[in-house]
Amino acid sequence: MPRFDYPCPDCRTTTNLHGPDCRFEGEEWADIEKAYTDVVAVLSGGPRGADDLREAVHGAWDKLHQAAVERLQHEQRVLETESGDLQLLTAEEYKEHVTDPTIEPIKTVAQKGSVPGAHDNAVFAMIAWYEMVGLSWDETRERVVDWLRETGTWSRGGFEESSPEELVARKRHVYESGYGWKEKAEAAKAVIDRSL
Repeated sequence: MPRFDYPCPDCRTTTNLHGPDCRFEGEEWADIEKAYTDVVAVLSGGPRGADDLREAVHGAWDKLHQAAVERLQHEQRVLETESGDLQLLTAEEYKEHVTDPTIEPIKTVAQKGSVPGAHDNAVFAMIAWYEMVGLSWDETRERVVDWLRETGTWSRGGFEESSPEELVARKRHVYESGYGWKEKAEAAKAVIDRSL
């Protein structure tokens, strides 16, 4: 399971070096981490309504707490239940929930497959996605090979390798390096949208 590094809720840095125009520039790092841990501590006891969460955190609720909740929701570690409560996902629930991409641009890549001209970015993005959600290399390899076949990506051609297995094996460095998926998924989606 990938580690959650308590990123700045605005610019996502995990150090005191914030991005340009970050609204939390100058905040004490301990305060950023405390906002997350306050929220996680309450939600680890079970789903809570937003008002109940605000009242239950240790100390006063502030903009950092609100931003931490929003970041946890964006990262899909906290979901809204049907009744409107906020629920912290366990590691296993998180892994199951995010395994099938539901956010763009990776959703298009996952559902439509790739086309010649997008293959390198698309395969890179799929491997990076599965690594990010915590699948093992074996699970990632199996899912990407299945994706290549099931979406028609492999049958569209445009590969130097003789099999999907060989292609994925050559991309293991993507998994091992822990690269991000978003930039590659955006590039692949642009080509896929024009082609399909």
